[in-house]
Amino acid sequence: MSVIARIRSFFQQAKDALVLSGFLKTDSPTSKVVAGVGALYVIIIIVLGIWWSAAPPAFDMRLKTQNHAATSGQPLVPGSATTLALIEVIDTLLEKDGGYTHNDLLPPGLFMDNMPNWEYGVLVQSRDLARALREVLSRSQSQSREDVDLTLAEPRINFQSDSWILPASEREYRSANKYLKAYLARLPERGSEGAQFYARADNLGFWLGMIEKRLGSLSQRLSASVGQRRLNTDLAGEPTAAAATDDPEDEEIKTPWSEVDDVFYESRGAAWALIHFLKGAEIDFASVLEKKNARVSLQQIIRELEATQATVWSPIILNGSGFGLWANHSLVMANYISRANAALIDLRELLAQG
Repeated sequence: MSVIARIRSFFQQAKDALVLSGFLKTDSPTSKVVAGVGALYVIIIIVLGIWWSAAPPAFDMRLKTQNHAATSGQPLVPGSATTLALIEVIDTLLEKDGGYTHNDLLPPGLFMDNMPNWEYGVLVQSRDLARALREVLSRSQSQSREDVDLTLAEPRINFQSDSWILPASEREYRSANKYLKAYLARLPERGSEGAQFYARADNLGFWLGMIEKRLGSLSQRLSASVGQRRLNTDLAGEPTAAAATDDPEDEEIKTPWSEVDDVFYESRGAAWALIHFLKGAEIDFASVLEKKNARVSLQQIIRELEATQATVWSPIILNGSGFGLWANHSLVMANYISRANAALIDLRELLAQG
């Protein structure tokens, strides 16, 4: 259901309730005043909803890192760009026009659909990077001690996304950013008080593996917009493998029509976040990428993801079938996501080579 339809339904139900209760008569002057105020309120809500639904523009990571070095007076070290990318993405998530809307209980956020799903896509990628920072990128080996600030930041960014109060999701995410900024400030320091970031090929490969699974899932969900029959390949290639439950060998997978736009904007948000994270990684892992001659591979992934941010000129996400008359925005998005994922797999294989 569209935002306008939801708002119209909400106010029609409210008006009907007032009429039934006897508080409002349909032919009274008060009714006309209420109708006028309601119409003005609906217009304001619609305008705000459209304004808040616009995704924030991308920012230049190299410029961000240079500005951070200039304002903080600290040198850029491995890890500065990736951590700063995570901080800036979370800041944008919270401070963009309309703020964080995923947990809104009041209009227009209550009636919005696309932006909350975009935010969730950004949030999932931010959580994965926070986890990679805590478990791998900041640790030299499995027996090494976790960074104190990252152990406090990661669970906070994994806090539920739709909590309105006690505590609000925004409060937890701002708290996570506070600890990420503390970690960033400690990166250039030496000694026991300093923080670490290990720009190694295997560490980068671990995080890229997390991204690979996310993009693969999004690609499958996007492709299911038109419905397709799929063979069960869960245990393929392993004769002794077993699953907890037996799934059918052949089943039809289709995304419900009401969720097609949700998956589309979640994918768009995930790609937006990844563009900045990978550009930060390009700076921090420059020596690794140069040694493996893999910089162009990473840049190709970023280019494919940037294509997902093109302007959507249609007022709704169209869900045409295959080669039918109407466009299918989900399949177009799935194409870019799949190509980025394929390039990601190639990059991981290249990094794993000696």
